[in-house]
Amino acid sequence: MPEVNFAGLVLVPELVITVTVILANLFMFLIKRIFLRKFLLLTDRTSYFYDSLLAHSLNLPLTILIFVIDIWILNWLFDKYDIVNESYTSSISLASKILLITAAILFLNRFAVGLLANQTQRSDSLRSSTGIIKGIVKGLIVGIGILIMLGTLGISITPIIASLGITSLAVALALQPTLENFFSGVQLVMDKPIRVGDFIELESKEQGFVERIGWRSTWIKMLPNNTIIVPNSVLAESKIINYFYPSKELSVPVDVGVHYNSDLEHVEKVTLEVAKEILVSHEWGIDDYDTFVVYHTFDNSSINFTVMLRAKEYFHRFFIKSAFIKALHKRYAAEGIIIPYPIRAINTEQESPRIDVQTTNIPNNAGEPPSQ
Repeated sequence: MPEVNFAGLVLVPELVITVTVILANLFMFLIKRIFLRKFLLLTDRTSYFYDSLLAHSLNLPLTILIFVIDIWILNWLFDKYDIVNESYTSSISLASKILLITAAILFLNRFAVGLLANQTQRSDSLRSSTGIIKGIVKGLIVGIGILIMLGTLGISITPIIASLGITSLAVALALQPTLENFFSGVQLVMDKPIRVGDFIELESKEQGFVERIGWRSTWIKMLPNNTIIVPNSVLAESKIINYFYPSKELSVPVDVGVHYNSDLEHVEKVTLEVAKEILVSHEWGIDDYDTFVVYHTFDNSSINFTVMLRAKEYFHRFFIKSAFIKALHKRYAAEGIIIPYPIRAINTEQESPRIDVQTTNIPNNAGEPPSQ
């Protein structure tokens, strides 16, 4: 083993290698610290999310990269001073490859999870399904990374893939209902027929707010404060009325009937005035909605028409309709407009039926036995 002369001092190679690796390590960590600090300060000045995410995702992978560079320096020094044999050098090279793959997995995992977290914060439909999407992404990244590691180690991954295929088939058959619900949940999240917070009506007529879309089922909170738990597969195949899509605004039809002797033009004018007044003054009315009246039926005792109002949300329609009915009733009374109602007269006095009976003379002794 050769000795090293430095400034007149005779140093053993082990000491030179140790000092070199330590100094290189300290230098690289200092460079990393300065680089990340400058990078973070630069990203904080911008409004972009991705550069900040990139800076935070590089922290741990850069640390692993520094250790890989240490291994390369150590391997170069060992080879220079002929300290170790060739098999040890190949082991060091293999370890550095595994560390590089690990650093890449950690970087991709943190960056992908950060992207998902940002998207779920801006999307109500994804917020409740963050766990599902994160699990899928992490599983894909880690699975691909493990397969690459096994290939780097010289292990054939073909039998593993074949075994995974057979195992996956058996698991899929055993967990068919669960997997069906899972992929139905993914479909609901991607297709977005419903979102968290939407008020919906199921095909079975239950109504409620969507609380969350989970792995297996969707939770719907009903008005009486009960919760319906519906399997995702059932929900994906059912007809659903979404009262919050495409917007929360809702038309409110109100049916009214007036007397046949009414002036219909005057009735329409008064009704529209009341409707517009309610939509402007009521806190849950749409003040810029162009309301209208449509006559449609000659009924038994009235001419019927429909007034179209507009509410901000599904539940507001009850209050809008109530306020309109009260105001319209008061205005009709002031204008002399009659809202008729059917009157039925019941004749309780009925004549007795006449029965004409023809009588014949019947002897008094009829029916008695003849006298002897």
